[in-house]
Amino acid sequence: MPTAPLPADPTALHPMPGQPRVVLLKPLVTSPLIEVGEFSYYDDPDDPTAFETRNVLYHYGPEKLVIGKFCALGEGVRFIMNGANHRMDGPSTFPFPIMGGSWAEHFDLITGLPGRGDTVVGNDVWFGHRSTVMPGVRIGHGAIIAAGSVVVDDVPDYGVVGGNPARLLRRRHSDADIDRLLALAWWDWPLQHLTEHLRTIMSGSIDDLEKAAPAQDS
Repeated sequence: MPTAPLPADPTALHPMPGQPRVVLLKPLVTSPLIEVGEFSYYDDPDDPTAFETRNVLYHYGPEKLVIGKFCALGEGVRFIMNGANHRMDGPSTFPFPIMGGSWAEHFDLITGLPGRGDTVVGNDVWFGHRSTVMPGVRIGHGAIIAAGSVVVDDVPDYGVVGGNPARLLRRRHSDADIDRLLALAWWDWPLQHLTEHLRTIMSGSIDDLEKAAPAQDS
């Protein structure tokens, strides 16, 4: 009896043969401040394996960057973290203490600045070429971030945003259908079941997706 084809491997660093520009982020990331779900990938012709240092900037903690499963990150996507913050309550925003010398004695002036918390990205989010996400933003499931966007505010589930600053252009589905999609949460389906219904997930209707959902334990 023939065996079923194996699903894609979530532990492969380079999932596309002959395409070293594409990396899966979960097996790549080593920082305890970055969490990434399975199959989320980054594409870059220069050095996609440098994602943690080239694409996650000013990440001195303790805030985390959390990215869900099945997210697609185009070339040059950047996450600006809270470490980029400067004082804004005095005459100057310049961070004098980092220049060293006797100025370093005043390092307390730039520590403990207010932050916006963790940056959290849901599942199945598509980031266009060279989009930028500012600190503490929360991006919902199924969202699309247009190329070149600068995301400064939260993005709703299945929202499409674009511009600088990014604004909501439209929702991909009605509120009722978004509720149905969130209840289905196909990204949490067992990998073999997801594999069997791949065409439905990619091109079927929400009705089709509900019919394909795995049976719930009673």
